[in-house]
Amino acid sequence: MAINQTYQEVLHWASSFLEEHQLDGRASERLLLERLNWNKTDLILAFKTEISTEIKKQLEKDMDALINGEALQHILGYEWFYDRQFKVTKDTLIPRPETEEIIEKFLKMNEPEKERLAVLDIGTGSGAIAITVKKERPQDCVTAVDISKKALLVAKENAKLLEAEVLFLEGDLTEPVAKKQFDVVISNPPYISEEEKPLVDEVVLTNEPHLALFAKENGLAIYQRLAKELPPLMKPKGQIIVEIGFKQGKAVAALFQEAFPASHVTIEKDLTGHDRMIFVQLP
Repeated sequence: MAINQTYQEVLHWASSFLEEHQLDGRASERLLLERLNWNKTDLILAFKTEISTEIKKQLEKDMDALINGEALQHILGYEWFYDRQFKVTKDTLIPRPETEEIIEKFLKMNEPEKERLAVLDIGTGSGAIAITVKKERPQDCVTAVDISKKALLVAKENAKLLEAEVLFLEGDLTEPVAKKQFDVVISNPPYISEEEKPLVDEVVLTNEPHLALFAKENGLAIYQRLAKELPPLMKPKGQIIVEIGFKQGKAVAALFQEAFPASHVTIEKDLTGHDRMIFVQLP
């Protein structure tokens, strides 16, 4: 690249560079904004000004990392979830915007705010759900479980950085809390079937733990286990909120309806109109 370039010129180069490698050109702008801690307005105001050599070199380094298959979030070391910054590594699933709708559902269904709830997050990963619940409703008692020791280390670090008091337990699904009971159970479990693996983006396959992505039984294995294991853990009037794949609504709803026959089980859609979660309201 030439010397004395403006932010606009460098971004144009970076975007074109990514697109030449069949990547989303918009990633260059996001990386630049995150590195500078700017918003879009800051960038527009700086468009015609000269970019420093240091910033340009960092952007070039980031572009190289992207075309070499590294996830944008791993280049930065974090991802935003519910307006909070969460550290992410290759040991955790990268929090996604659609999972924020689980938080929205939880908050909507649990008013007034003063009521104290016992909340369990199964398969916590980076801790995004559990920590967000605690930050949004500080009075709640939040427990988070994960089978991965490495993921729990990341989750604990996020809880410390965000000053959220969450009890983290290592174990397989409900095993660490088998003798406890909860008002609300939330989970974003692995739900992609092995047959669907060829359809998954290469960046996801390379950068995120397969343990948190794939499940047997056509992607339903974890839901089958939860449907069997959760009944003794639920308090009266309890709630279960689980994220699902967009084709799994009817199958997962049937599992929970059978496990909780007196409950009201609904399939909730996301903002794009796809099935996104199952909500179970116990009597």
